[in-house]
Amino acid sequence: MIPQFDRLSQGEQEFMYKAPILVAILIAGADGEVERNEIEEGMAYAKKLQETASPEMMELFREVSEDFEDKLKIALQSYPVEVSQRNALIIEELSQLNVVFPKLDLDFSNQYYQSICDLAMKVAKSPRGLLGMHSVGSAEARYVKLPMIKDPSAI
Repeated sequence: MIPQFDRLSQGEQEFMYKAPILVAILIAGADGEVERNEIEEGMAYAKKLQETASPEMMELFREVSEDFEDKLKIALQSYPVEVSQRNALIIEELSQLNVVFPKLDLDFSNQYYQSICDLAMKVAKSPRGLLGMHSVGSAEARYVKLPMIKDPSAI
């Protein structure tokens, strides 16, 4: 259990674990198709954070990375197939972080925000196409900076 989450309701705690999955879905599916390599990039980043982040972030991403692909697929099934509808719902959900962040320690909120921003960029830059280019596609570029979430350090 993450001590920071003691300040949150049960629903907010669950959402903090779900939000990185939503970020991966939003970015990977921005172009209409969630590709395997994008999921793998998200899984790899979540696993990396288990080893390199602060203890609380390590714990959070240990939970997030456990069965990451399954969690992503299950979450994806609960959203509309049509991209603009799905993205609108995910954006609305992710904006809830703006309500949760002030309830947490500023340092933790900053680390969490930076982690999901980095996750978004990793997924967006996952190799694609015939040559495996590591570039952000135009669809992903709209969301990669997570404009629906306010940087907690700027509040």
